[in-house]
Amino acid sequence: MLNHYIKKILQARVYDVAKKTPLDYANTLSRRLNNHIWIKREDMQPVFSFKLRGAYNKIANLSPKIRAKGVIAASAGNHAQGVALSAAKLGIQATIVMPKTTPEIKVISVRNRGAETILHGSAYDDASQYAQQLVKERGLTYIPPYDDEEVIAGQGTVGMEILQQHSGDLDAIFVPVGGGGLIAGIAAYFKYLRPEIKVIGVEPEDAPTLHAALQAKERVILEQVGIFTDGVAVRQIGKLPFDIARHYVDEVILVTTDKICAAIKDIFEDTRTITEPAGALALAGLKQYAARENCQDKHLITIASGANMNFDRLGYVAERAEVGEHREALITAAIPERPGSFREFCHAVGQRAITEFNYRYNDKQLAHVFVGIRLQEGVAEKEKMIQKLRDKQYTVIDMTENEMAKLHIRHMVGGHAQNVENERLLRFIFPERPGALLHFLNQIGQRWNISLFHYRNNGAAFGRILVGLQVLSTEQDELQDFLNKLGYPYWSENENPAYKLFLG
Repeated sequence: MLNHYIKKILQARVYDVAKKTPLDYANTLSRRLNNHIWIKREDMQPVFSFKLRGAYNKIANLSPKIRAKGVIAASAGNHAQGVALSAAKLGIQATIVMPKTTPEIKVISVRNRGAETILHGSAYDDASQYAQQLVKERGLTYIPPYDDEEVIAGQGTVGMEILQQHSGDLDAIFVPVGGGGLIAGIAAYFKYLRPEIKVIGVEPEDAPTLHAALQAKERVILEQVGIFTDGVAVRQIGKLPFDIARHYVDEVILVTTDKICAAIKDIFEDTRTITEPAGALALAGLKQYAARENCQDKHLITIASGANMNFDRLGYVAERAEVGEHREALITAAIPERPGSFREFCHAVGQRAITEFNYRYNDKQLAHVFVGIRLQEGVAEKEKMIQKLRDKQYTVIDMTENEMAKLHIRHMVGGHAQNVENERLLRFIFPERPGALLHFLNQIGQRWNISLFHYRNNGAAFGRILVGLQVLSTEQDELQDFLNKLGYPYWSENENPAYKLFLG
């Protein structure tokens, strides 16, 4: 089997359109993980993904007669772009069927390369079935995204380049897995030339196509797959890739969405490139492997497989990256409902930076707050901090792994409050620096009861706070004097219709 694929990889026609991408040493990541880590930069291809290699190799090997009839493909985006560019290069008409969930940036890119685009279904398999229907109706030639020898050979050139670029010690390579074309090609090449190197696949927990197949010892069809990592959102591993993977892939690691988001940030910090979720998938697996094995001074390679990221996803990625890297803890705590209790709680948290603080008055005795806290030492620090708070008689619940809390509750703390009298709603902007929130609370002291509080540190130069204070009519002058001395820009929001409708 390996001889067959090695010959095809060596003869693959990819460099008419594809680049020989760099294998970059990740200085920051290597120092942090105490290992030697390289990133294969497939995000630098003309279509920002490795998929161009397999698509072009397949189309270039078609006969002129077949090419003249046109080609069709089904893809969540990256294979589509590869087919579109390859067809344009060879003067062939291409039709691409894409799931309706495909990021807009990929759809636009395909259209800009002259291909006809058809959006159909909610997942790759829906698009694939419709594409097969069009094959029969229009007489087109289907270009598979992974389950094809020429496609696998084209993707295998990634492995060929890596061993050309890195001839020294190498312990493992981590490869993202969707339909399996990339890992099949790399495994075939690596296990033929360097069988001692581990080939490790990485999949999202919500799309474990190869992992499930290896456990069952046969291909399985997943009932559903997550679409955050849309580049690998496939319900069944390809037949040909599985035939290779079951013999030559050493292990498959499953990672969470938060871990993938953290890996996107890691790649950015070393390369200043923002990969798509599937593009950082392999690095998330590498980090999980290094932590599990507690390995040091190992030589490890990961593949940045694509960079077709929708801009509107970046906020979500940034928010989840901190949790995925164990750099932020999310907790709820019950504190006494009295002036000064917020300040006391912040002192109990210690010198750690508070990234988020949400609260709305509800009860005369207890206040329930939702708090984000920056961590320096990961899980151990979080557990130590929570225990310290509990020792001080605070009721604390860890929400760091609570999906509903991370996705929704943190944004929903608030609402109308009963029996809140004399509330003044004020919005502040202040220079963001360590201890800024605690300084703000110290200034308020125990003068007024806080009935609403919302603060989120999102990395900007200025922090923003929305606070409700219960201020008697006789204390208005005192409040004004306090605001003048505080020196922060502020706005009174009591007449804001958003306050009246949802908070007042």
